[in-house]
Amino acid sequence: MPDNLHPLPLDKLLKIIIHELDHKDSYFGIPSPLFFDPGKTHPHGNPEWLKTILFGKRLDTPIGIAAGPHSQMSQGIVAAWLSGARYIELKTVQTLDELDIPRPCIDMQDEGYNCEWSQELKITQSFEEYLNAWIIIHVLNHRFGWDGGPGVVFNMSVGYDLKGIRNDNMQWFLEQMSDCTGMLNMKKKQLRAVYP
Repeated sequence: MPDNLHPLPLDKLLKIIIHELDHKDSYFGIPSPLFFDPGKTHPHGNPEWLKTILFGKRLDTPIGIAAGPHSQMSQGIVAAWLSGARYIELKTVQTLDELDIPRPCIDMQDEGYNCEWSQELKITQSFEEYLNAWIIIHVLNHRFGWDGGPGVVFNMSVGYDLKGIRNDNMQWFLEQMSDCTGMLNMKKKQLRAVYP
């Protein structure tokens, strides 16, 4: 089985998502009744008590996901958000982004081990996946009519040593994750035909 990941362009991914929501009322097989609506009353009462502020941003829940394969592709990040995760630790990126790595990089059949240096995407692809997830989350929050914004924080995870973090490609990544206004505006223009 090939282990290469092939991210979808944002417009195609959003078309797939909207089509499934319109025709099956689900997101990649997750039925909409399982979506976490922050304004809806839940079995534990009104979710207002769950809301908190972190890094100056509102979180609708203090629940989230740790960095890993599931927080690498935009589809997985959005699935976590729809399921109630509001603190998203993005998959760790590092300067070495073209390595041949034994798979699986984490194996728990008998005892757990991690061979590390396990980034499957190039740094530029990782950034694009994170931005795409951010945009899709905002689109879905709007589509569902949930008030107050998506109530989510993306937390970067970078590694694995200071020398690597200081490399040009990692500095580019950190700069883009801090302010990607140009790329965000370009992607928003591309999506107008799919989601005006």
